[in-house]
Amino acid sequence: MVQAADFAKTLQLTVLSPSTQTEWDIRTTDLNRPGMQFCGFYEYFPFERPQVIGKVEMTYLENLEPEVRRQMLKKYFSFDIPCVIICRGMHPPEELLEAAAARNIAVYQTGMVTTKFFFTAINYLNRCLAPRVTRHGVLVSVYEVYGEGILLLGDSGVGKSEAALELIRRGHQLVADDVVDICRVSDNRLTGECPEMVRHFMEIRGIGIIDIRAMYGIGAVAQSKSIDLVIHMEKWIEGKEYDRLGLNDEYITILGVKVPSQTMPVRPGRNLAIIIEVAARNLSMKKLGFSAARELDRRMNEMIMKRSNPDAQNHG
Repeated sequence: MVQAADFAKTLQLTVLSPSTQTEWDIRTTDLNRPGMQFCGFYEYFPFERPQVIGKVEMTYLENLEPEVRRQMLKKYFSFDIPCVIICRGMHPPEELLEAAAARNIAVYQTGMVTTKFFFTAINYLNRCLAPRVTRHGVLVSVYEVYGEGILLLGDSGVGKSEAALELIRRGHQLVADDVVDICRVSDNRLTGECPEMVRHFMEIRGIGIIDIRAMYGIGAVAQSKSIDLVIHMEKWIEGKEYDRLGLNDEYITILGVKVPSQTMPVRPGRNLAIIIEVAARNLSMKKLGFSAARELDRRMNEMIMKRSNPDAQNHG
């Protein structure tokens, strides 16, 4: 469901004809331009989408005789349309507003050109209708220049908030603490944000609740962030084999999206903030095509080949 008031506020729309509907049952991120319907074609009419009227549709309406226009719009608004948006700041004919009011359908106006409004509205609907899930964890933005969003997961009390606090002190940003709302904004991209109620707050055992924005400034927090890496923090288990090379890439699937994943053992004396910074830099380097582990593996294989074939080495 899409909230009508939030739709109008976010897209900065002016109400031309109000409606008592507070939400719309929109299930797709697509929009519809009703040029074909104005010409009488209704065999395929995606009326469940928001309807966008641009310069072409408005010019056609203005060139119709008033009575023809009235009958055409009456048929058009007989469908359960969620809303109509008129672009370029154009003013619709009175017949359109009358037909919309008779069916309790909202009509909005925007100063944006049609193409720009399409792009903006589809992005908004993508966020509204994206699949969502809530996870217990901490989301931080590490190295804003590189733009790596790190989701810290683990049992309660393992040190997620403390590690995030040290990252904030080192100049990074907090997105969400304890509760992370995750949504899938595309087939291969996740974003995370904090619920409005607890935004910018953090719980530190032994101290209580602190306000990160008030304490460190607006630059220490971020509204939302893409999730580029998931770090599972767990208490160090003696005898357990942890990855020491990084040759094998691990992933976790959230909402059908595979995200790079690492396990970080926690014990006294380990500087978790620095390790998380290094993990973020290492991820950035991998995106650029460089893997330190694979480079070391390549060098070792070359050395083994040379030692196993001394004749070739002497010949060289």
